[in-house]
Amino acid sequence: MEYNRGNLDNQQLIHFYRSLMWPRMIEEKMLVLLRQGKISKWFSGIGQEAIAVGATLAMESNEWIMPLHRNLGVFTAREMSLTALFKQWQGDRTGFSKARERSFHFGSKAHHVCGMISHLGPQLAIADGVALAYQQRGQLKAALAFTGDGGTSEGDFHEALNVASVWNLPVIFIIENNGYGLSTPTNEQFKCEHLVDRAKGYGMEGIRIDGNNILEVYETVKGVREYCINHQRPYLIECDTFRMRGHEEASGIKYVPKELIETWSKKDPIKNYEQFLVAEKVLTEMQIADIRNEFKDSIDRQLVEAMQEDPFTPAIEDELVDVFAPVPLNDIPELTSLETPTIHNKRLIESISEALKQSMRKYPEMIIMGQDIAEYGGAFKMTEGFVAEFGKQRIRNTPICESAIVGAALGLSMEGIKSVMEMQFADFVTVAFNQIVNNLAKIHYRWGQNADVVIRMPTGAGVGAGPFHSQSNEAWFTHVPGLKVVYPSSAADAKGLMIAALADPNPVLYFEHKAMYRSIEGEVPDEYYQVPIGKAAFISRGTDATIITYGMGVHWAKKYQSENTNTSVTILDLRTLSPLDYDSIKEAVVETGKVLILHEDNLTGGIGGEIAAWLGEHCFENLDAPIMRCASLDTPIPFNISLEKQYLANSRLQETMQKLLNY
Repeated sequence: MEYNRGNLDNQQLIHFYRSLMWPRMIEEKMLVLLRQGKISKWFSGIGQEAIAVGATLAMESNEWIMPLHRNLGVFTAREMSLTALFKQWQGDRTGFSKARERSFHFGSKAHHVCGMISHLGPQLAIADGVALAYQQRGQLKAALAFTGDGGTSEGDFHEALNVASVWNLPVIFIIENNGYGLSTPTNEQFKCEHLVDRAKGYGMEGIRIDGNNILEVYETVKGVREYCINHQRPYLIECDTFRMRGHEEASGIKYVPKELIETWSKKDPIKNYEQFLVAEKVLTEMQIADIRNEFKDSIDRQLVEAMQEDPFTPAIEDELVDVFAPVPLNDIPELTSLETPTIHNKRLIESISEALKQSMRKYPEMIIMGQDIAEYGGAFKMTEGFVAEFGKQRIRNTPICESAIVGAALGLSMEGIKSVMEMQFADFVTVAFNQIVNNLAKIHYRWGQNADVVIRMPTGAGVGAGPFHSQSNEAWFTHVPGLKVVYPSSAADAKGLMIAALADPNPVLYFEHKAMYRSIEGEVPDEYYQVPIGKAAFISRGTDATIITYGMGVHWAKKYQSENTNTSVTILDLRTLSPLDYDSIKEAVVETGKVLILHEDNLTGGIGGEIAAWLGEHCFENLDAPIMRCASLDTPIPFNISLEKQYLANSRLQETMQKLLNY
């Protein structure tokens, strides 16, 4: 292995050595602790330290890095306390994730390290969002994201690199090609000669380097960083290395040919660098031994500190409070507190558009992203005319890659920038499901990072659009802790809830019914106001029965009421599906004693089942009849209008209400 020290002085070379040796010795200690049963799992990066350490040292300390589970060198090079790391690995309450996560599934905003999730691909798109934030602010910074050779097979790899290239973002993507994806060798993972060759397909530059040479890694990443900043372009680096231990320790390495282990043992990044330093007379064998002894003493000392008993009693309240980031007080008036508003009649689509436009003015860095939303104005013309006022840097057309754009939105949030992502149709959310339910929803609970993202979800049937453009999938997300789910039924609420969603630091899925865009209108104040998330609204008060509903169901209920004037009905519009307003739900039930839960979603697994269960548990004494549910059929949504009408819950509302009233 040849080393080129370039302009590096002796102190820098020694610093590199210490930075390499520190994670190696920590890992060796962790393997001992693993055998002793003091930690549960370990993903070893032994033999790969030069990549994580060299790359991290080449970046500025305030630039975000998105590491994976074999990148201990990133965490140590960012000078994280070893005592705190030990506590993290032991599942201690005082660790970085409050005992909620294991190994390297955590991040630290103070150290600009973004915690990974087990699904390896999503990290890459977060780097896009961070880099976009740097670019928008004119900061001379770059973001860095790691992936393994196996991770390059995931769609997230393609999406992240494509977006970075199309948007000209300063992102460094590093592939650690270590020979195996768990036990699958690289020749069974891809057929291109080298992974870096893929850079050409994205129109970006790339380079393949020796990932075991600390100086080559450092100088390459340093130079690539300058390129990314100066040219505002991404760059792909493939680092050749080898995983000397199992995927994780329990896996072993029986599947690896012995000669391969022997070959790569001779390329050990630390042994070779030591020999270079001794040959260059930068360090002596005695000084190397002193460094090892110093590190051993420090590791042992900090381990003793970390092992000190810190018992705690788990408290449900502590867990629940960290699911969502706290919503700060703001100066946005509520709709009900507007004294002399200027009111105009507006359609639902106009009220949402107005909320977005006013919020773009309030938050001058806020970005809206989505397919065809710029000059075209979006599939439903929600953002028509926005480019003229806010420019294409803030109203951004995206490639067709929902997962990457949600990831980019999270990256923006990490830099304190709000964003709205338009899911062109709510049906298409399935291809971004992982990012939403595993990254956005869990990140605050896992390590205290908020996800200030609103995802607009054009949803609903009634327009003959068939099974892939008409689904009601809101209930999927009410099951995921950490997501807020909003679904307005009126123009005034639509504006106020959108403004509230954008003021909220938590991820909000904002459902908007396509058939209501231009068919529903009402009096809407011109002023900037909010409708509180998590608060239902009484549409009417009655004595005979209660209909609990939301979205299009509100209008079905109102139509039923107008056609059945002899029946006195309480209609409760939930407005927010997560969190639910249980106080108002109970009040609505107590009012009449008979309850029908109405929604457009399928019957099975719909939010109605959850509400019915809660009522049965908490309001049983107040019920005078079984709880009834009226929902759409448990079939996909058909295209034919006659079949669609039969499918929708509204076709059975009259019958179900009569059954309830007659009980």
